[in-house]
Amino acid sequence: MPNGYTGNILHVNLTTGQLTVENPPESFYRHYLGGSAMGLYYILKGMPAGVDPLGPDNVLTLMLGPTTGAPISGQSRATVSAKSPLVDGIGDSQMGGFFPAELKFAGFDGLVITGQSPRPVYLWLNEGQAELRDAAHLWGKPTAEVDSRLKQELGDDKVEIAQVGPAGEKRSPLAAVINMANRAAGRTGMGAVMGAKRLKAIVARGKNKRLNLADAKGLNGLARSGAASLDDNADVKGLQVHGTAGVLSFQHSFGTLPTRNYNEGQFEDFEPISGEVMTETILKERDTCYACTVNCKRVVEAEWRGHKVAGQHGGPEYETLGTFGSYTGVKDLAAVAYANQLCNEYGLDTIGAGATLAWAMECFENGVLSEAEIGFPLKFGDDAAMIRALELLANREGFGDVLALGSRAAAHKLGKGHDYLITVKGAEAPAHMPQAKRSLGLIYAVNPFGADHQSSEHDPMVEEGAADLYMNRLKLLGFEGTQVPRSLGEDKVRFALKTQHFYSFLDSADLCQFVWGPAWTLYGPQEAVDVIKLVTGWSDFTLDELMTIGERRLNLLRAFNAREGLDRRADVLPKKFYAALQGTGPTAGVALTEAEIRAAQEAYYAQAGWEAATGNPTPATLQRLELAWVL
Repeated sequence: MPNGYTGNILHVNLTTGQLTVENPPESFYRHYLGGSAMGLYYILKGMPAGVDPLGPDNVLTLMLGPTTGAPISGQSRATVSAKSPLVDGIGDSQMGGFFPAELKFAGFDGLVITGQSPRPVYLWLNEGQAELRDAAHLWGKPTAEVDSRLKQELGDDKVEIAQVGPAGEKRSPLAAVINMANRAAGRTGMGAVMGAKRLKAIVARGKNKRLNLADAKGLNGLARSGAASLDDNADVKGLQVHGTAGVLSFQHSFGTLPTRNYNEGQFEDFEPISGEVMTETILKERDTCYACTVNCKRVVEAEWRGHKVAGQHGGPEYETLGTFGSYTGVKDLAAVAYANQLCNEYGLDTIGAGATLAWAMECFENGVLSEAEIGFPLKFGDDAAMIRALELLANREGFGDVLALGSRAAAHKLGKGHDYLITVKGAEAPAHMPQAKRSLGLIYAVNPFGADHQSSEHDPMVEEGAADLYMNRLKLLGFEGTQVPRSLGEDKVRFALKTQHFYSFLDSADLCQFVWGPAWTLYGPQEAVDVIKLVTGWSDFTLDELMTIGERRLNLLRAFNAREGLDRRADVLPKKFYAALQGTGPTAGVALTEAEIRAAQEAYYAQAGWEAATGNPTPATLQRLELAWVL
């Protein structure tokens, strides 16, 4: 086995209760590396086309990378993948915290979960041993209570737990997988898949925290150099001081803060929900993931209308401040923090849940949904109505049962409200506006699991005025000069695709995108190559191989969708993105055009080696990537 891996992939058949361990060869690990790519291998091999995402035949994978558990920043990540109940085709999601590292220390590189348990169970992974245990007493309980009960039951407060909350048990497509009661594998409904399998939790414990490393001294040097450079990197230092919440004021100033369900790019009441105000008022602590020096996680304490916001549920990220704040027109920071806590307790994705509420608000404001249908007025800016609607969604009660489907499925079920959707392939758009970041609009359209802001680098990194740090690193990926703001020509398409390949590598290596990246992060592309070498001992590992792994993972995702009958006809942006933004500010009147997106897609498919007619990988591309078996 190469260093960095345990050599163990655990196969869990929930229908029969059978647990088996596979020991793949080193060639398998080097080809797929980990994370998404490794998960997709098992999904494509083990699951027939056309299965019900919430049925027993769906294959759920949870995979780590070679560096998971190593003593360096940004490595404690895990990827959860399966056919999605929310988006068209594949579901894919990452999470951080301490659970990923603990799973590696418990003796496993990943899990392949099949079947459906006849009763609620949890998976206990302890020092290389695996056991399914009854979870009936945990079913229906919120995440923090489950954490407490399991630690008491197992007599060990050092165990790490990844679980589904009540939303996942009730199979809401907006459900996430939660660990530490505040870290989420959100977006594509992986919590609903896990809940449908009646797998309440995965509990990991490994007392030996030493990972086999090829060059421990070299890795220590790389870790020290990253920590020493933190204060000189304004972007990463900002993450440490204000967390991702610090981005909100910046986005507002540039007119790229989605407001009132993406109708405007500036929120007049942005300041009360900004990261700076959070730091000054309700922030109590800066938390981190295993062995990470960045400390970007917020821990807040607040009170909203008699409801306590507890530190154990962390604090709202930028996306959460956006979706429950500017998207809904709510300016009360305590209300947004309480919404974040509810999502963590029930196991909900904050982007999908908040954006779905914003969609319902716009429908109500325009008379598409009535007070009689919803049960109460649901207006922009009404924090009490927002929380009430979220509670109904979380419990699938009343109109919340419809909202729990996500906005696109809710619109389909109701037969109205389609003009107000901000979804791509069923995924609600995150709080980064493609009207201003044009290549992001392209990625939103072509990405295999819909609108996602963490599948490529954002336009400002390569546009006029970009910092020297960004451009010096992007040169390694073949980008010599800056590009015109809001452009979407061939060069910008290449930027989108190549950085998508890099981010795709990160989701296979399971490295944090806030620490390892192609432009602004603590470490750049060369250091990403170095960390793989130092951990595994693959001395001939190169940047070209790194990019190929990312490209391989992207093609596996797209190949899965093709097998499910999807093609470029699904690569469609919502009508809203083609309508001029309202309000005032730098982006007022700005919109994407169908012609530029169509032209960018043609260029993208050609550069990716995908068929022009279908937008799917050609046989030649799959063979070049050594994926001929997919054919």
